[in-house]
Amino acid sequence: MAAGPEILDELRRLRARLPQLTGALAAGVDGLVLAHDTPGVEPEGVAALTAAALGVAVRLTDSTGQGDLRELLVRGRYGYVATYAAGGHAVLTVLAQDRVNVGRLHLEGRRAGARIGELVDAYEAKAREARAREPKALPAKPPAQPPVRTPARPTAAPLWTRSARDTTTDARTTTESREEPRNTSWPTPKPH
Repeated sequence: MAAGPEILDELRRLRARLPQLTGALAAGVDGLVLAHDTPGVEPEGVAALTAAALGVAVRLTDSTGQGDLRELLVRGRYGYVATYAAGGHAVLTVLAQDRVNVGRLHLEGRRAGARIGELVDAYEAKAREARAREPKALPAKPPAQPPVRTPARPTAAPLWTRSARDTTTDARTTTESREEPRNTSWPTPKPH
């Protein structure tokens, strides 16, 4: 993504403003990492888990009538994992120590999420415009099919049919007929 370096700068500024953060990453709502500053943590795994948690959180806010999801906060024994909406296409996930001021975490996380959302949404808008300006591709031609070959008509009459009667010759010689041999080993059944 072209906005990746700018997003990474925003993540680093967020960590500088809030020293109790131990990591921060921006990811698409589909769970793909856009940028990360997460030492000691696998960013792809965190992004995938964030996408899964968002799915549950969105369903929870919808079913309880709380409106669109804005943020998600999880507190563990050793600290916090907070996820903030970042525009329509991304989320910001931050990892913080247990001693962080949660009010300050929300304040800074929301601001950074809004800035990252602007960057990602601007990039998405430019990408849509570029796709709209691209010449429309012609529909692909179906693969050429080999010509259909019809079977040739037989020139001679099949073996088990009668041929047309030739008026110039004797009828016995032009009519073909064949009778199947009878199996004489089986007795013929008698009618009852």
